[in-house]
Amino acid sequence: MISVDLQEKYNKLKDILSEYSSVVIAFSGGVDSTFLLKAAHDVLGKNCKAVTAVTPSFPERERNEAISFCQKEGIEYKEVELKQLDIPGFIENPKDRCYICKKSIFLRFKEYMSEEGFRYVAEGTNTDDMGDYRPGMKAIEELEIKSPLREAGLSKDDIRILSEELGLTTWNKPSLACLATRIPYGEYITQEKLSMIDSAEEFLVKKGFDQVRVRLHEVGEKALARIEIPADNMDQLISIREEVDNVLKEIGFLYVTVDMRGYRTGAMDEIFK
Repeated sequence: MISVDLQEKYNKLKDILSEYSSVVIAFSGGVDSTFLLKAAHDVLGKNCKAVTAVTPSFPERERNEAISFCQKEGIEYKEVELKQLDIPGFIENPKDRCYICKKSIFLRFKEYMSEEGFRYVAEGTNTDDMGDYRPGMKAIEELEIKSPLREAGLSKDDIRILSEELGLTTWNKPSLACLATRIPYGEYITQEKLSMIDSAEEFLVKKGFDQVRVRLHEVGEKALARIEIPADNMDQLISIREEVDNVLKEIGFLYVTVDMRGYRTGAMDEIFK
């Protein structure tokens, strides 16, 4: 049973969505965009479509989950292939990398919106996101992309509670971020690095670590893996340390380390604090 306050926020969200008439939802398969897509489809039906940017930094497992969700819900789904590594300035990995990338992605989404005759593009920013370092928000504002979850006053916890109420399996899904966020600013982004990170995280997820980041740091021409997992999972990781070390070295890492502070969002942004 949800609170009266949360029900009011949810009702406000549905009112906002109904005013759109038609909308394309930027869909990653994460907690926020899945909830937004479900709500928009419930309100607008066929006047709501999902679009996903397929890029080298988007994990394949997330792509598969996005496809499965739309098939299950009967939502029209479109993939937009984006040559992310060809975006000017992206591979140099400056501190505004997210702005550079988001601008290209949402421009393509707006093109798709126009092609399909839809009125708006919406994305899943919530109220909690406003306190983080998120240069991508500048691109969203410049392109006039809608952020209905934030407008309705919904926080991440609110979205998880409502997602569970709606029967969405993503209600307790770990937070996600594109694979490029695993590489320190100023270190070049390459297809090889992204593939190594994806393979390492996929292995750890299969070993039972739902919330995990494998940060890649350059060591000369080689790479060091810095694993972030919740502090409560440290003993579990240590118990299979030899297997983890062997597998990640087979993937291509020279050294394999564990961040003693554990998993936390925005670890690569701590240099700005």
